[in-house]
Amino acid sequence: MSGGLGGTAARRDEAVRAARQEETVRAARRDEAVRAAVEQGLLGPDVPIVGLLDVAGIRESAAALRTAFEAVTAPGTSVLHAFAVKATPLVPVLRLLHQEGIGAEVASPGELALSRAAGVPSERTVLDSPAKTPGELREALALGIAVNADNPQELERVDALMAERASASPLGIRVNPQVGGGSIEALSTATATSKFGVALRDEGAREWVVRAYLDRPWLTRLHAHTGSQGIPLTLMAEGVAATYALAEEINERAGRRQVDTLDIGGGLPVNFTSDETTPTYAEYARVLREAVPGLFDGRYGLVTEFGRSLLAKHGTVVARVEYAKSAGGRPVAVTHAGVQVATRTVYTPGAWPLRISAYDGKGSPKEGPDVVQDVAGPACFAGDLLAVGRAMPLLEQGDYAAALDTGAYYFAHHYAYNSLARPGVYGFLTGGPGDVAFATVREAQTVGEIVTEAGGEHAAALTEAVRRSG
Repeated sequence: MSGGLGGTAARRDEAVRAARQEETVRAARRDEAVRAAVEQGLLGPDVPIVGLLDVAGIRESAAALRTAFEAVTAPGTSVLHAFAVKATPLVPVLRLLHQEGIGAEVASPGELALSRAAGVPSERTVLDSPAKTPGELREALALGIAVNADNPQELERVDALMAERASASPLGIRVNPQVGGGSIEALSTATATSKFGVALRDEGAREWVVRAYLDRPWLTRLHAHTGSQGIPLTLMAEGVAATYALAEEINERAGRRQVDTLDIGGGLPVNFTSDETTPTYAEYARVLREAVPGLFDGRYGLVTEFGRSLLAKHGTVVARVEYAKSAGGRPVAVTHAGVQVATRTVYTPGAWPLRISAYDGKGSPKEGPDVVQDVAGPACFAGDLLAVGRAMPLLEQGDYAAALDTGAYYFAHHYAYNSLARPGVYGFLTGGPGDVAFATVREAQTVGEIVTEAGGEHAAALTEAVRRSG
């Protein structure tokens, strides 16, 4: 037995060493990409902000997710990993993930359109949203896309559509196990009063769900999502366990295996304090297997909906320092990255702190003693700060500040304050020192496009209306 324990410890040590090596390699790729972006003109005085995506890192994350669940599921188990499109709604990213065996979880007509443009097939797409219109539901059912009904009123709409025309879509109900929240209230989806799903612990709700399945043989899936950043793995597992228990109850009362697939959501937290990937998919899969062993014995197909954890570590926003100044004795680097790309960080820095790396004007990691300083954005309000009181080599005019771990949500949450443009996004592949190739993922927004979005084509609409009324 001691030999077995020793072997387990050795394997864990080897896994830790491999993970640290992967972190070192990833950081080195990032440094190479920043330098190459400056050298190749993707960054500079006229292009002061850019987003970079590590293609190799994205592929590694997808492989880690697949491997983690393959290690705990019975052979032959159907498993669909559906990427939460809201995290990084970029068509080339969705196509890359599709190539790596990852489907799409969509929550709007726009996200569905992006998924289809990326070539993700209907059978690998899941529609989740708390506010689906009849038209959205009709389209999804016509395409054969999996749909999770959020509430009794939505299920009535599905009833009507199924009566009009039977669909091959896998259909289920989203439930809220009401197991509690994590450290970030806005991202805790399984609280007592969450807006998502049918609240299982409310009076009569559980029986309503069971009866809904017994009355509709075409309901074959059950969905729950406990939360996102700030949710501990044990709480996530508790939510999955409650969903599994409900599926077992439905099948027992139906006298058959009516619910054949459990959609356990996503939401694996991301470590924003270092390059370490923690927790890992393998750790989460082990926690789930220990908490809900029946989930993996082959009786149920599985769907996951991870988003942030697949992309966060593989994105970097790099911005030029336009001015370096001092206020109250503290250095302030004024950059082109602020609230428009890091809305959550600027408005709730305690919940969403970002690491900032300093690069010199040539794109090389900046050296020198740490200096406590602020890193500010370009928007016209005092709180537009990426980092406050951060110790790093002093940023000077013409240097670059890189916001790390920004591959998820930071390319999705553009905030058009001051009519600041969306930055261009480029994927990169490295072949070694000095060998970096870039691929355009999204062109930078032009001033002309900003004018069009702001009603430029209708400039005279109001003055003409006034003239006509007079």
